[in-house]
Amino acid sequence: MYDVVIIGAGIAGLTAAIYVRRSNKTVLVLEGQAYGGQIINTLQIENWPGDYGVSGVDLMQKIYKQATELGAEVEFEEVEVVEKVGEDFVIKTEDGEYKAGAVILAVGAEDKKLGIERETELAGRGVSYCATCDGAFYKGKNVAVIGGGNTALYDAVYLADIADKVYVVHRRDEFRGDAVLVEKLKRKENVEFVLGYVPEQILGDDKVAGVKLAPSGKVDSATSEKILDVDGIFVAIGKKPATEKFAELVKLDEDGYIVASEDCKTSCDGVYVAGDCRTKDIRQLVTAAADGAVAADAAVNYLSK
Repeated sequence: MYDVVIIGAGIAGLTAAIYVRRSNKTVLVLEGQAYGGQIINTLQIENWPGDYGVSGVDLMQKIYKQATELGAEVEFEEVEVVEKVGEDFVIKTEDGEYKAGAVILAVGAEDKKLGIERETELAGRGVSYCATCDGAFYKGKNVAVIGGGNTALYDAVYLADIADKVYVVHRRDEFRGDAVLVEKLKRKENVEFVLGYVPEQILGDDKVAGVKLAPSGKVDSATSEKILDVDGIFVAIGKKPATEKFAELVKLDEDGYIVASEDCKTSCDGVYVAGDCRTKDIRQLVTAAADGAVAADAAVNYLSK
């Protein structure tokens, strides 16, 4: 029996573990994959206060070490279901089950797919969702980055130093990401913005040989189809929260995010949420860490009562 079980070992979950342990409560972190979350795919983080330019791997190693040295336990098991039994919770995994007095959900979000024909078939054969993982394969080649947020812009900046040509395809005429990143891309001679378009068809047989674009209807000047001759397509159109298995435990919004305000309290007493899987306006490393601290404090107060 643990005081708190945290599901997810990204920055939100591990920060929560640190704060639970600082309150001298027992805590178990359950993670189905590697600790760190998706930030471990980022080579250089520019918006983490006090450690400018740190890599995602290095940052998460530091946080993981801090949490475990404080006494947090971590098990790499996929959680299948969480049930409330009386005043306690039963967390069932693929390998067994655990009991806790409170639960913190910090499961993050997964990459959204384009949803077009042959996307899944050509994943790993020119279709990628991680520029820092696969970018090195496209040295001297042409690539397209799909998306308009910070992830897409960071990917384009990274790929511009590797690929011969980088197309940034966005359905609108303005980017959602930071203006400083847009300006950085504008200064790169091998980067071209393709605004007002969406991917319609992936070209190629055994591997990507191009992408056919259709006007999105969001930009008046985009009126005809385009074909980009590219060897790689990097998809960065947002995230989908990994919350489906908790739909009977807590309330989700129409997009699948766990409904909670800044207090990180869910619709179920004793269950709290932290990080990108929560309804919120800003999903950044600092807000995930903040959620972890708030959720941990709320869980500890719940146990005290």
